[in-house]
Amino acid sequence: MSYRAPIADIAFSLRHVAGLDALAADGLFPDASADTVDAILEEAGRFATDKLAPLRRVGDTAGVTFADGKVTTAPGWREAYEAWTEGGWNALAAPAELGGQGLPLLLNAACAEMWNGASLAFGLAPLLTMGAVEALTTHASETLRKTYLDKLVKGTWTGTMNLTEPQAGSDLGALRARAERREDGSYRITGTKIFITYGEHDLTDNIVHLVLARLPDAPAGTRGISLFLVPKLLVNEDGSLGERNDVACAGVERKLGIHGSPTCTMTYGDKGGATGWLIGEEHKGLACMFTMMNNARLQVGLQGVAAAEGAYQQALSYARERRQGKAPGWTGEGMSPIVEHPDVRRMLLEMRAKTVAARGLCYQVAEALDRARTGADEAARQAAQHRAALLTPVAKAFATDIANEVASLGVQVHGGAGFIEETGAAQWMRDARITAIYEGTNGIQAIDLAMRKLSLEDGAVVRRTIGELRQSLATIARTNHLSAAVLRPLASAVDALESTTEWMLHAASSRPADALASATPYLRLFAVAAGGVALAREAEAAARAQAEGAEDAAHTLRVDTARFFAGQIAAGATGLAASVMEGADALGAGFGAAA
Repeated sequence: MSYRAPIADIAFSLRHVAGLDALAADGLFPDASADTVDAILEEAGRFATDKLAPLRRVGDTAGVTFADGKVTTAPGWREAYEAWTEGGWNALAAPAELGGQGLPLLLNAACAEMWNGASLAFGLAPLLTMGAVEALTTHASETLRKTYLDKLVKGTWTGTMNLTEPQAGSDLGALRARAERREDGSYRITGTKIFITYGEHDLTDNIVHLVLARLPDAPAGTRGISLFLVPKLLVNEDGSLGERNDVACAGVERKLGIHGSPTCTMTYGDKGGATGWLIGEEHKGLACMFTMMNNARLQVGLQGVAAAEGAYQQALSYARERRQGKAPGWTGEGMSPIVEHPDVRRMLLEMRAKTVAARGLCYQVAEALDRARTGADEAARQAAQHRAALLTPVAKAFATDIANEVASLGVQVHGGAGFIEETGAAQWMRDARITAIYEGTNGIQAIDLAMRKLSLEDGAVVRRTIGELRQSLATIARTNHLSAAVLRPLASAVDALESTTEWMLHAASSRPADALASATPYLRLFAVAAGGVALAREAEAAARAQAEGAEDAAHTLRVDTARFFAGQIAAGATGLAASVMEGADALGAGFGAAA
């Protein structure tokens, strides 16, 4: 079965979890009317379903080819990308003054989920380009913005992020790429970068590389890193493309998944030095790059949601068609569809519940980012920025962790057929695996949450967020649309989050080893509590619609999904809390150098 954009579910989450309508009502995005949003979602869903989804399997089987320093993407890839840019999709959320449409990041997040659901490998190219737009808009000089932003906003040029080196993965302080000042204000860049997504390709004429490197007088560690813009082709003063820069692709990786996306080794300076221009200030490049990375982390979280949704769709379709045995209560002829078997239904509900919860978390991050850049006053913008900062590692890690869990369940629902490549179930699992690794491994996301984000405003941001979760449940309870079987486990999960948060805040300052050891289960607990409340908000809206006479099977499924999550997933919150409190003691003393 091919992916179909879940437009109705996306729209429901946008409105009842993320608060899209309130953005327009508050005057922050007056052009984002309900009719406009619905039209954009319909068209984006049609493009994803009809144009991109058929390329998913082609990209997986054909992959990319590399010869003489050039990368050729899979058949149909370039034509699809050209149609995507001509449709204006790359410019959806970019500021109007830069040639964008000025619509909410939240709406762009919904579209990004659809692009990635159709093909994760395709979605990576615009993901990085949009991040480059954000970095240049925030940190680049006026000259660089005038030269590069128009093409990047339109998507007629793409952007890349060049961080990783053979000896420097998560530890960027170890990178060795060099930059030397030139008299004309440019810089000479030399070095090698690995794992560069879309570092070379045939989709566009030019590629704009954002490269981390060190100046000769740079301080040691991450405080000595600068960020440079290094184009594949130099740009003439009139905006036309000039000669080839001294940057080349030395090879592409053979990978477990996302075969349609070229992952490149890039060399700078084989012929004397690539020409680059400084972004921001010298030795402060990491802060500039993190502008791009934070954008990318939300986008990767959305990739996780997309992969989980695709795996769920395929498993549900298979379960409705595949017949085996006779399920309890089956009265039809012959064997029953496996969807009638209780354990298969359990797997499918787990897949859906985790997917919808992750979607709600990611959309809430996008909504907070919208308010951070368009809020009515500085205080409102700062509060929204802190909320986004707190929730970003939670959304990225949870969404990509559950992508792997859901894709694995999808293979399980298929049984032996899922282990066979021809069914396509395995591709969801292979493609999803990288999402928990790139743009900051999920262990790093947990550390970021525990050691940096919880302490925002001396803990006031996280306490405020927990208070909002509790208030949401109280508001839902007063409507009497959801049963105690849904609300009680979710309230207990919020209680567990509150107590462990206080423990983590204390441990981070007094026993950092304990906080680091507990960071991953704490992040999961945070996501379970916040994701469960998101599902309850959806379920309450669905139950209210039913009480008002709406006949919609989708509403029944939304209520069932929230009840399953509460009873089968949120119920485990107390166990997660216990594992958080174990801290470093649970890790023992093994695995040392002498072991």
